[in-house]
Amino acid sequence: MKAVKTITLGALVTLTILVPLSAYSEEGGSGHYAPGAAASFIDTLPGRPGLAIANYFNFYDGSASASKRLPSGGLITGGLDATAYSDTIVALYETRLRLLGGNYAVGVAIPFVWLKAKGEVTGPLGATFTVRDSASGIGDILFYPFMLGWTGLGGDLKSDFRFGIYAPTGDYDTGKLANVGKNYWTFEPAASLSYISSKMGLEVTSFVGMDFNTENHKTDYQTGTQFHLDLTVAEHLPLLGGVIGIGANGFYYQQVTGDSSPFDAFLGDFKGRTVGIGPVLSYITKIWGKDLAAELKWLPELDVKNRLEGDYIWFKVGMAF
Repeated sequence: MKAVKTITLGALVTLTILVPLSAYSEEGGSGHYAPGAAASFIDTLPGRPGLAIANYFNFYDGSASASKRLPSGGLITGGLDATAYSDTIVALYETRLRLLGGNYAVGVAIPFVWLKAKGEVTGPLGATFTVRDSASGIGDILFYPFMLGWTGLGGDLKSDFRFGIYAPTGDYDTGKLANVGKNYWTFEPAASLSYISSKMGLEVTSFVGMDFNTENHKTDYQTGTQFHLDLTVAEHLPLLGGVIGIGANGFYYQQVTGDSSPFDAFLGDFKGRTVGIGPVLSYITKIWGKDLAAELKWLPELDVKNRLEGDYIWFKVGMAF
């Protein structure tokens, strides 16, 4: 099981694919963090100096009943259907600098996003009409100016702290159902703890974070603070010269403070929540002497409040140099 210990591509998925659906609660249907994005060994710091490059593809398809009337782009919408694709290039560099016994690293993730949405929009005079919208382009870029990781138990145990900043670099227009950006900043302190047995191949990995958001000045909408927890349990076994992993990934995502907006009288604090679980399949090998890892997972949402309800599909591949 030694290959499992050497591949951990360094916090790559935490430089997450962004899926900024402009559709539902937490203005736009989601926060900057996509549930289930960071959850397994592939997302932990590698514990050694070097560069890691990865590509993450994400697909999300969700909908909500016509009875739910929710904010989007400064409008009130209902009966929403939305589909999003995103492809993100990620770069992570772990330095030789050591602080508090851990390695210091920095990173960036640049997403390209495709969106389409359809919903019932209530106009300023109370009339309701169907709107279809689409958008594509560079989304909100995620910067990691500070990451710090530690190892223990001979490399089987890893932990880290990281501070992420989502910058409002994607386009945003008031009155649109689909926007590739969110038009506000998010500051995300987060931590992880990951154990993989080098003898038995058993993995237990957890990521936890809090997202603090600034106001969208175009709509005067302040999305509340969000808490997210991701957990993976998997077994890794030798296969065809590499290591295959089979397991499950679950997530819990909850707003801990309410939204603030011109719709307060209609919506209240409007806290969003989603819970989901699904299968995860991974494979680790070496190419040209370098560590290569790939991961595929399907995460259906099972318990949702004040958000779209649908399915996430993730495919990630990366190489550590």
